[in-house]
Amino acid sequence: MPTKTSRRAAVAASTPDTAPAAPRAKRDRTHYLYIAVIVAVALGIAVGLIWPDAAIELKPLGTGFVNLIKMMISPIIFCTIVLGIGSVRKAAKVGAVGGIALGYFLVMSLVALAIGLVVGNVLHPGDGLHLTDALKQTGHAQVSADALPPVDFVLSIIPVTFVSAFTEGQVLQTLLIALLTGFALQAMGSAGQPVLRGVEHIQRLVFRILSMVMWAAPIGAFGAIAAVVGSAGLDALKSLAVLMLGFYVTCFLFVFIVLGALLRIVAGVNVFSLFKYLAREFLLILSTSSSESALPRLIAKMEHLGISKPVVGITVPTGYSFNLDGTMIYMTMASLYIADALGTPMSVGEQIPLLLFLLLASKGAAGVSGAGLATLAGGLQSHKPALVDGVGLIVGIDRFMSEARALTNFAGNAVATVLIGTWTKEIDNGRVRQVLAGDLPFDETTLLDEQQSAAGLPEPREDDEKELAKA
Repeated sequence: MPTKTSRRAAVAASTPDTAPAAPRAKRDRTHYLYIAVIVAVALGIAVGLIWPDAAIELKPLGTGFVNLIKMMISPIIFCTIVLGIGSVRKAAKVGAVGGIALGYFLVMSLVALAIGLVVGNVLHPGDGLHLTDALKQTGHAQVSADALPPVDFVLSIIPVTFVSAFTEGQVLQTLLIALLTGFALQAMGSAGQPVLRGVEHIQRLVFRILSMVMWAAPIGAFGAIAAVVGSAGLDALKSLAVLMLGFYVTCFLFVFIVLGALLRIVAGVNVFSLFKYLAREFLLILSTSSSESALPRLIAKMEHLGISKPVVGITVPTGYSFNLDGTMIYMTMASLYIADALGTPMSVGEQIPLLLFLLLASKGAAGVSGAGLATLAGGLQSHKPALVDGVGLIVGIDRFMSEARALTNFAGNAVATVLIGTWTKEIDNGRVRQVLAGDLPFDETTLLDEQQSAAGLPEPREDDEKELAKA
């Protein structure tokens, strides 16, 4: 006769095992942050239209937020590049990435200039406008002394001291110091591993600080949008609507047709899936009119996407100075607009040399505040001074056009990183598909991929280990 204990055991054995409770997913509260940004943008537009004078006084809110982001850019670039290069034993690989990136940037800049040239010659948006003496003075005031000629620009990449590369906020100076440090650690071999571990911890600290700073985004977005709307007003928008609409449409076609086709053909990636993955960065740029505000997040997200650290670390910072597709389109259309408005339309033979000059001038003005307008005015002053008078015509809407410039520049650099990762075979295509499908979500709380961070530095590849053994 079965005992009470044996009956209990039999019942337990006949009862199927229940699956252990799944661990609770960490709740992502940052989606509330970006909802707040959207609300702040709407409020900023309303304040700018209703109380324009008061709205202009809110500009420091937007400027302060962008400055908070900018102070994090140099340490993030330094850590990313040092970790990327220091973890790879092939110095030639880094050189190949840089060469391919610069070649691609030059070609796409020329393509962007050509597209803007065609659209500007078709629309002729400046016909019939009149220029006043006040607008002439406004145009000359935009000529910036910060834009450097090519030789001085190259020399300016070299910092005064090792530390000044971080204190002066020059991206290319930081890039140079990071490259030298990465190659030095690479040459040190195993002796450089403790330094790399330290840099990795610093990188995680910097990204944690950045995630804290991001909570100020709604305040910055409110102040920036309110100031733009309050200073421009509706009259400026109505009078220059053709130029704005033409510019926005041109940027849209360039991004989704030219870059989208290239991304699909080369990498097999859908441009809409990539931009959905970067949606929060696009919103941040739209609300601050600055692509620099999203630079640290672009670095973190491209690494999470499955692109190697050297490719991300070199392509993204360099692209922010040399791959300015939106700025190229802007300068082309604005130059033609000004020439038409002054009643002195340029022939194609005059347009091409001017635009090639502006292509070079834009590199000398990289990092200058309001670089688009300052570069345009400075380039016209050097190459065709008579057109500087007309720069005042577009001052009123430049901030609205700067948003399209920034969004296009950002999109161009995101696509460039995927393309260069594909060409150099430094991309994990399986991971790209998982990330874009939403199977591997990005950790918004730390701006880092926790799985990769927990694993520490990237493991050396087999050929890297052979090289290290020979050394």
